Amino acid sequence: MARCTIAGFVAGAAWLNTQASLPPHIYPALAAVAGACMGVVWLMRLSKARPAAKAAVALVCGALLGYLWAALVARAALEPELAAADEGRNITLIGTVDNLPNRSPQSVRFNFAVEQVVGGAVKVPPRVALSWYSGLRGEQVPVGDVRPGERWRLTVRLQRPHGNANPHGFDYELWLLEQGVRATGYVRQEGPNARLAPFAYSFSNVVERCRAVLRDRILRALEGKEYAGVIVALVIGDQRAISQSDWQVFNRTGIAHLVSISGLHITMIAGLFALAASWLWRRSFYTRAQLPLLLPAQKVAAIAGLLAALAYVLLAGFGVPAQRTLYMLAVIALALWLDRLASISHILCLAAGVTVLFDPWAVMWPGFWLSYGAVAAILYATAGRTHAHHGEAGADPGANAGAGTRADASALALALVAAGAAIPAGGGSLAHASHAHRAPLSWRERLRANAALAVRVQAAVTLGLVPLTMLLFSQISLISPVANAIAIPVVSLLVTPLALAGSLLPEFLAGPVLTLAHGAIWLLAQALQWMSASSFAAWSAPAPPPWVFCLALAGTAWMLAPRGWPVRWLGAFSWIPLLAAAPSHPAPAAFRAIAFDVGQGMAVLIETGGHRLLYDTGPSYTLESNGGNRVILPYLRARGITALDGLVVSHSDADHAGGALPVLEGVEVGWAATSLAAGHPVARAAARHVRCAAGQGWTWDGVRFEFLHPDAASYGDGTLKPNARSCVLKVGIPGRAMLLAGDIEAAQEAELLARDGARLRADILLAPHHGSGTSSTEPFLRAVSPEIGVFQVGHRNRYHHPQARVYERYGQLGIRRLRTDQAGAVEITVGPDVRATEYRRERPRYWHGR
Repeated sequence: MARCTIAGFVAGAAWLNTQASLPPHIYPALAAVAGACMGVVWLMRLSKARPAAKAAVALVCGALLGYLWAALVARAALEPELAAADEGRNITLIGTVDNLPNRSPQSVRFNFAVEQVVGGAVKVPPRVALSWYSGLRGEQVPVGDVRPGERWRLTVRLQRPHGNANPHGFDYELWLLEQGVRATGYVRQEGPNARLAPFAYSFSNVVERCRAVLRDRILRALEGKEYAGVIVALVIGDQRAISQSDWQVFNRTGIAHLVSISGLHITMIAGLFALAASWLWRRSFYTRAQLPLLLPAQKVAAIAGLLAALAYVLLAGFGVPAQRTLYMLAVIALALWLDRLASISHILCLAAGVTVLFDPWAVMWPGFWLSYGAVAAILYATAGRTHAHHGEAGADPGANAGAGTRADASALALALVAAGAAIPAGGGSLAHASHAHRAPLSWRERLRANAALAVRVQAAVTLGLVPLTMLLFSQISLISPVANAIAIPVVSLLVTPLALAGSLLPEFLAGPVLTLAHGAIWLLAQALQWMSASSFAAWSAPAPPPWVFCLALAGTAWMLAPRGWPVRWLGAFSWIPLLAAAPSHPAPAAFRAIAFDVGQGMAVLIETGGHRLLYDTGPSYTLESNGGNRVILPYLRARGITALDGLVVSHSDADHAGGALPVLEGVEVGWAATSLAAGHPVARAAARHVRCAAGQGWTWDGVRFEFLHPDAASYGDGTLKPNARSCVLKVGIPGRAMLLAGDIEAAQEAELLARDGARLRADILLAPHHGSGTSSTEPFLRAVSPEIGVFQVGHRNRYHHPQARVYERYGQLGIRRLRTDQAGAVEITVGPDVRATEYRRERPRYWHGR
């Protein structure tokens, strides 16, 4: 019943996080439900009800408790809030830098623990996320050299949490809530900014300063090295210096789980410390103290391993995989100390329950489900089938290190053995296993047994995670088993120990050791790049609907069932709907458009019955981040879309062309039509490039596409700004149309009216130049006469788009106004009628606060 209660608790927390609002009266409800559940569970234990009935009652009770507990934690997290009236005001704060800053050539980003608001009664949340730019609005001044634990006085401008809202996109607002950040902003250069103290002592500040020192040492030793960011990730868990192109390789080869402080690395370190402590304790540290008579070496080893794991997890930033491993090891250590039974399935459930108890939002991230799901798959696939793989208690502590799975069950086995206990077979208890003596196996037998176990465990993870991976990422790596077989020993047994040693050794030794670790990673990366270049490296398909996922999950369980289960191979047929699904299309003679929420920029995907076209690609956010790789490509992957028939980049401004290169690299694009010069990087990267010009047109699946602007002769006029040459595209079917106007302004609108105003009529208008004061003139709007006007704008953007008078003009003309900063992505289906849906309205969540 305990395991069912914990499973229900996790499900209840996940249920709460799908709600649009929090339940009222949480405190009395939680107390009442907790008391009722305890009474019901106690009565069920005493009753003679069937086990299935007891399990169902425990599941329901756990779900109610999880739901209310998550609501209670969420209510407390949401309470600190910045007032709307205080957004955008200059506020002077005193506080400390309380995380590892993220530096780039143009800025530094960090979290700031607020201690005092200077000279005002403004209520500021206790933790805010700040950016300090070197070139804000044309300024070129150095940013502050902030370090963790320093106390600063800063003048800032803040806003309430806001992030882009798109289907299959990253929920930045949820992530901020989980981090305890209730406002974001930037540092004002003209403020009285000053460092007040070099260090403010607290436990978290000490941990973050240690992480910063280690990162600086590694980056100094590996200055200019291509994979220095990977070494940093392995030592302190900071993955921000790893490039997007490297992540693409790691994901396609299925080894991304190794490029961090994973459970495998944590338990490896815990096992080594446990072995060392046990060995020294048994020898009483070479004294005559006879320490094992005072305390068994097994218990000392368990504590040493747990403390080593805790230190490493703190360096990792306490991510979900690290938490899972730490909690598992803690339960193992406690079981050994108390001589209590502890099955592996109980350990798994307890670790998941503790994770959700401390962090109810953990269930919203893929790492939680992949981490615990993979361990569960291994337990299911190997239960009762590992007896032959283990000798007597105290077997080789490295016996399972080569299994190398995402869930790191082999590392869990390593930690068990290192702590002095044999590995329980079939989820058995530690106490039973520690007394299970068998005849020792020869080294050849052990080698064969461990190789067979490694293959079985890797197969269990590879097969067991297919449905979950397709649900979460719409992609599986076909070469993952081979890539992991190479990468796991290299990363876990060579690179990670070298990286840890190099980060702690004196400077004159650190350089060579870290260089050796980097060299090994470089060689591994070359092999991975070669593997990932194959078109067969990964399989993509649309994210499955619930029934397809459940069918594939059931079939996977059938395939991994114990030997002797009838026709296990039939389970593979359950994957056919999962892997063979094709992206959906609109009906013939209709089209669908989604205006992405990319911030201050444009990006619209248009789909017909058999073709797809992307109009603009969103802005560039940083050197590594843009609308293409942050919004558009994740959406295309989730839909199973691997190719675009056409790409239109209206003009060269960064808020329209910023994501074009990643899109051209990430999916196959048939042709690109732009107003860019032939030497522009986007034009050079396209397989086929043409310049858009008025009069060009084509028909796809009964849908007519035609360019209305610019005139071909305008390309010879060097005085025109890029905005003036924006590609204006009209997409229509008989009686219905959509007009995509780019960044044209009043002069171009007048030109279009003069040329052929009747052709401008459309039901949907993508507001020219984001609703600027120099566009959307009244004659133009009357000629288009749209039902819907879509404004793709950034939240509180510095251009104040859409301008108030322009926005009001749309309203006065009876046009329905949709803003992506308020509505999120806007999806429009055009057929016999026009339907528009707003992502935030279709998928409301309590943390959005809109």
